[in-house]
Amino acid sequence: MRPGQRVRVRFAPSPTGDLHVGGARSALFTWLFARQHEGDFILRIEDTDQKRYKEESVESITSALSWLGLDWDEGPGRGGPVGPYYQSERLPLYQEHARILVEGGHAYECFCSPERLESVRAAQIANRQPPGYDRFCRNLSAAERAAKRAEGITPVVRLKAPLEGTTTVYDVLRGPSSYENRLLEDAVLLKSDGFPTYHLAVVVDDHHMRISHVMRGEEWLPSAPLHVLTYAAFGWETPPFIHMPVILNPDGKGKLSKRAGAASVLLYKQGGYLPEALVNYLALVGWSYDDRTELFSLADLIEKFSIERVNPSPARYNYEKLLWFNQYYINHVLELDDLTRRVVPWLQDAGLLGDAPEGSEAFAHARAAVALIKDKMKLLSEAADLTRYFFTDPDPYEADLLVPKKSDPSAVRAALQATRALIAEADLEAEAELEAQLRGLAEAHGLKAGQLFMPIRVALTGRTVSPGLFGTLRVVGRERALERLDAALAKLG
Repeated sequence: MRPGQRVRVRFAPSPTGDLHVGGARSALFTWLFARQHEGDFILRIEDTDQKRYKEESVESITSALSWLGLDWDEGPGRGGPVGPYYQSERLPLYQEHARILVEGGHAYECFCSPERLESVRAAQIANRQPPGYDRFCRNLSAAERAAKRAEGITPVVRLKAPLEGTTTVYDVLRGPSSYENRLLEDAVLLKSDGFPTYHLAVVVDDHHMRISHVMRGEEWLPSAPLHVLTYAAFGWETPPFIHMPVILNPDGKGKLSKRAGAASVLLYKQGGYLPEALVNYLALVGWSYDDRTELFSLADLIEKFSIERVNPSPARYNYEKLLWFNQYYINHVLELDDLTRRVVPWLQDAGLLGDAPEGSEAFAHARAAVALIKDKMKLLSEAADLTRYFFTDPDPYEADLLVPKKSDPSAVRAALQATRALIAEADLEAEAELEAQLRGLAEAHGLKAGQLFMPIRVALTGRTVSPGLFGTLRVVGRERALERLDAALAKLG
């Protein structure tokens, strides 16, 4: 990077599916690097693989980035001075640059058919040779090329890699690595349909978009010498490479698979995860600030992130740790109003809540319910089940659930009748006072407090486990509480 050069980095996904957590981690590190240096974060859509292209993927990718809070300065929906930002809209640029390489002797036209290439590959494997193109068309004469074209064959364009010497790749995380040129392949740069391969498009775009640092996944490291050679062929300066480490399955065996947690980012959203928790967790997959700090907001990460502290070694994905972060953010980080706003759509989708704008009674009721259950909630998706009885009838239950072990059913029934009378007049907001009154009532009926509190809990919720009884009574409300106690008394006969 030249002194005074503005930091410009890009995230360049292929729209062949949803954005998964591995790509999201790469986007996060790239975004943080840009923001930390007050530079530009560019979103470029690498849609040259037309066979695998999915139109809906672009919207899915941009939605996922937006949900995570990773805004882009240039790209789809934003525009910018070096667009277009879809590679499929830049084909003349790639074709022109392929022509420049051919005319400069750094690339050549290849007329080999797929059948010939497969035959060569099969022979190489049979002879225990490394598979690769045999450079059959590398030295064709002008007359031979013209004859092939006369046959109606449209060639591909291949890089003419040097046959001697070495090519050195400098990676910020790993330092320099040298590759023997004789082992490099004459990679295809431009396909016969006029579309570029990754090797040509990435170099041309990164140069013309003035990318200062090439940040991408470690899987592209073996291709880096080809890109260094391509930069040199054009006479362009090669930017620094930063190849981010692979994320492994939780057991450390192999690259993270969908089955082991590499789900679409939007599936995490649909599963009830918070974007803040996912960002916090992903930041720590391959990076650390020190050996003890774990909690980081995006603002914290902009301040403290350092590319030099990214560990180039592969990092394991830990689903349990992500879930811990999510629960921690729900319980300890989000303000109650904010958490309620995020829970309301889940309650609405479950049919428990109608329109509930902030300031309404419906929102206040949801807020009171969320306050009671948030310590038990790991995912937003759990909110509906945890709060159901605050909005609708309690779960169905059998009468024997109302009678704790070693309790006299008649005494329980009498105590519940007395409880109903007490609740009909009590101040449900005065929880401490109500608790004292119910404890006295239990004692008067020859019951331990728990032998009365359990049937009240079951009557109110249909469950033996719920938030604190007196908070539950307050949020359920007097009218519903009396109805549910009446139903419980009817079950007891």
